[in-house]
Amino acid sequence: MNPLETGSLTGTRALITGSSRGIGADTAKYLAAAGAKVVVNYRNKEARAQKLVQQIQADGGEAIAVGADLTDPASVEAMFQSVREQFGGLDLLVLNASGGMESGMGEDYAMKLNRDAQVAVLAAALPLLGEGSRVVFVTSHQAHFIRTVETMPEYLPVALSKRAGEDALRELVPQLAEAGIGFVVVSGDMIEGTITATLLERANPGAIASRKESAGKLYNVGEFAAEVALAAVEPIPENNTRYVGDVADFLR
Repeated sequence: MNPLETGSLTGTRALITGSSRGIGADTAKYLAAAGAKVVVNYRNKEARAQKLVQQIQADGGEAIAVGADLTDPASVEAMFQSVREQFGGLDLLVLNASGGMESGMGEDYAMKLNRDAQVAVLAAALPLLGEGSRVVFVTSHQAHFIRTVETMPEYLPVALSKRAGEDALRELVPQLAEAGIGFVVVSGDMIEGTITATLLERANPGAIASRKESAGKLYNVGEFAAEVALAAVEPIPENNTRYVGDVADFLR
């Protein structure tokens, strides 16, 4: 069920990084159904991204697919040039893409993608973002609270790099505020049905069930994507952070 009212985002131009599947894809659907023009970004799954665009269009929405390797500055620049040419600018940037548990991507890939690329993408997007626009950064409790709460060893490189990315982006909040651009972090517990959860479960069998028992409930992909979509329109919390799911275990 879409948390956003039909027509409430008419005229809004949104780009969601890493949105050919999972949380990003569902977020794109919610935004488009509410009237936003949506850019579906993908790294190498063009067919999957185009299929999502076709679904959105079939439902009466407007969307385009634009490929970009977020760790490649030239690729990022080309993506935003496409956005400028087709949409004229942006009102919403959802920094959803993340990684670091994939095999064969190099030791420093997590930091390159989860910290360096996040800052670079925002920098490249700034000329397209005007007053009243918003940036949403998607992360996990396991990364957000990594300085005070241990996580599974398998997830540590991702958690550390995601937190480093969040910190680097938060340093830009005063600059964004001066330009009239809002910024909000959406931090969620483990999300059932995501690639990350699948990889964690493979590396550490029982991890999902254990966290579910401790938290009482884990959000699924669609439920969490609904919270990301809401973060694009609801008032920004005082600490620029929207928590999704139980945080009691992380605040002890």
